[in-house]
Amino acid sequence: MSLFGTGALGRVVRSAVGRRRVQTVVIAVATMMTVASAVVAGSLMVAAAAPFDHAFGKQQGAHITAQFDPAKASAAQLAETGTSAGVTASAGPYPSTAFRPVDQAGFRLPALTLVGRSGPDGDVDRVDLKSGRWARKPGEIVLAASFEGPAIGIGATLKASDTTNAPTLSIVGFAVSVSKTADAWATPAQVGALASEGSPVTSQMLYRFDSASTKEQILADRRKLAASVGSGALLGTQSWLDTKRAADQGAAATVPFVMAFGVLGIVMSVIIVSSVISGAVGTSLRRIGILKAIGFTPREVVRAYVAQALIPAGAGIALGVVLGNLLALPLLADTEAVYGTVSLSVAWWVDVAVPAAALVVVGLAALIPALRAGRLRTVEAIAVGRSPRTGRGQWAHRAMGLLPLPRPVTYGLATPFTHPVRTLAMLLAVAFGTVAATFAVGLTSSLTAVGTSQDPESRAAVTVTTTKLNNVAPPPPPPVEGSVASPSPVAGSVASTSAPKVADPAKVRSAIKSQAGTASYYGKAQTEVTVAGISGSVQVVVPTRFLERTSTKIGDTVRVTYEKETANLRIVGESFDTSGGELEIHADMADFASAEPSTFLVEVKSGVSADEYAQKVAAVVQSLGGDSTTNTPSGQEGVILIMSAMAVLLTLMLVSVAGLGVLNSVVLDTRERIHDLGVCKAIGMSPRQTMSLVLASVAAIGGLIGVPAGYALHGLVMPVMGRAVGTSLPSSVLDVYEPVQLLLLGLGGVLIAMLGALGPAGWAAKARTATALRTE
Repeated sequence: MSLFGTGALGRVVRSAVGRRRVQTVVIAVATMMTVASAVVAGSLMVAAAAPFDHAFGKQQGAHITAQFDPAKASAAQLAETGTSAGVTASAGPYPSTAFRPVDQAGFRLPALTLVGRSGPDGDVDRVDLKSGRWARKPGEIVLAASFEGPAIGIGATLKASDTTNAPTLSIVGFAVSVSKTADAWATPAQVGALASEGSPVTSQMLYRFDSASTKEQILADRRKLAASVGSGALLGTQSWLDTKRAADQGAAATVPFVMAFGVLGIVMSVIIVSSVISGAVGTSLRRIGILKAIGFTPREVVRAYVAQALIPAGAGIALGVVLGNLLALPLLADTEAVYGTVSLSVAWWVDVAVPAAALVVVGLAALIPALRAGRLRTVEAIAVGRSPRTGRGQWAHRAMGLLPLPRPVTYGLATPFTHPVRTLAMLLAVAFGTVAATFAVGLTSSLTAVGTSQDPESRAAVTVTTTKLNNVAPPPPPPVEGSVASPSPVAGSVASTSAPKVADPAKVRSAIKSQAGTASYYGKAQTEVTVAGISGSVQVVVPTRFLERTSTKIGDTVRVTYEKETANLRIVGESFDTSGGELEIHADMADFASAEPSTFLVEVKSGVSADEYAQKVAAVVQSLGGDSTTNTPSGQEGVILIMSAMAVLLTLMLVSVAGLGVLNSVVLDTRERIHDLGVCKAIGMSPRQTMSLVLASVAAIGGLIGVPAGYALHGLVMPVMGRAVGTSLPSSVLDVYEPVQLLLLGLGGVLIAMLGALGPAGWAAKARTATALRTE
């Protein structure tokens, strides 16, 4: 015999599922939405938990990316370094150079590191080809996936430089290297052809070590590499720990809020499913009594009502898994693009654990009231039927009757007190939906504030430099032994093996001022400095990470050495810095006599094209030795867009589930009271008054509770997100709610309840009086 029984028991189950179509659909849809939201939240939590580590392991990422001088270390010598003690795998040597291509519109991209590889695979850094194919011959190039966009796609062409006879390169693919070993790949012969006096070819080697989990171990590994080749052969190294730190900081911000939505979804799932299933059983007491009267045993009654819940719930769970996967895929794809990881998909165990947990919840939710039904005596079940207990909620009717409101409205307001448990479940469902909406509004407002408050380097439309950047040497990865405080370099600026022509900053400033599209600008000098704590008076603003790393606070002083000058700086402010892990301090250039601006950050006037503006400025400053380029969107902006999209999607799903919970509860209440409604209709209640009665029964549900809870959740999660990326959040990011917003969100809770109750209210209003009176 099957779990649900055959013969008469099976017919009872099938009949109940088919006869209670609205209830069956509500159970199926409610479980589908809750499972889908749980799958989305679960998959995002998995993706946000160390995405770099997963991708690094899958790609066999490089612990150290090393650049060697081919004139001082031959290919054979470099290959031998792969057999050194502690090296578990190596790849290379690959020819590497730097170039600054120009797209089809004439826009010059930032300086790119180009590496020559015959294919994406290897013992180290197995590059993930996202689209297209690998470069097979000269004239073809594969770009990092972050460059893919409307103007740069498969089949598009790039000029290798802005010179007249520069070769043309056809884009044949886009790829991701989690180790960030290159910005572009081509055949080894192509790399040699693009090399120039200003951009010579270097040899890139990739290594994995048996011990590389700490900075000290990386330093020891680097010393081994340096000792294995001739003096001066090792030009620079890049540690995987630096790449991991940058990637994890981007991912860390998403974890707190995804967990918040995940918890909301799980709790709401339990509430809704339990309420739906227990209500379905609780409204069938008369039918239970009849089944017992015709010979069904208590065990068969329990099995029948558990089956009535599991059949539609099982269908909803299956659909929910499919829907959750479909909804998660675009968000995971965006996460891949921003974090630069390999292909992400919903973890298999999420698709197993979520439906299994949902079945357990449904089974327990159905079993508890079904056991109570099985223990009911036959006469009691038939006598009670669907009617609420006599006298329950009468005090509420008397109290509401004193209000100066129409009687149908006061009747509806008192209705929830007849079934306090069911009303509590409905209240919690709407409250959680309102919490999600309130939290999402605050989150998206805070993220918008973050986007507009980021460092000027991330927001400036155009960057003008005093050094021309079209002929540059390959940027050596930063040495592991970095200084205490190291400002991050200007995007696109790299070291050159030959001294470049430097434009006079005063002439560059004059060229910027003379452009009609200039809205505002300022100059900046940026270089490595050393910092030591000492008393002083000159003012400086520092990010949160600087205060934490140097154990200082606002009011303390530090000594900063810039080239040959030393200044005593007093910390007067804490800057909101989302640029990354570098320790960047902001001081007045006038404090250093030798400082000259090397970069000008420019905002253009409204309606002025940043690309056209940059080209006009470049035409003037390039003859002086300078350059001009537009700024590409930062990764942080992509993270903000992803988090906003996640918040909107998860909120819509949770609000939909809350509405379904209200729908189910109101359907049950309306069916229980259909005879009473028939009596009301018989004595003159109009359809409009009937509708107002039903809607009034949910009018005060949940909104007032959900808004303060959502407000508190925002105040809890946002600082955690800030600490995850190493910065404190200013009041402009935290204090984003307006009183009018909070009022509207409170009314939104009422709206959720009203929308959920609208269908049953319309059905009750249209019900014929005679039909309602005959219903028991």
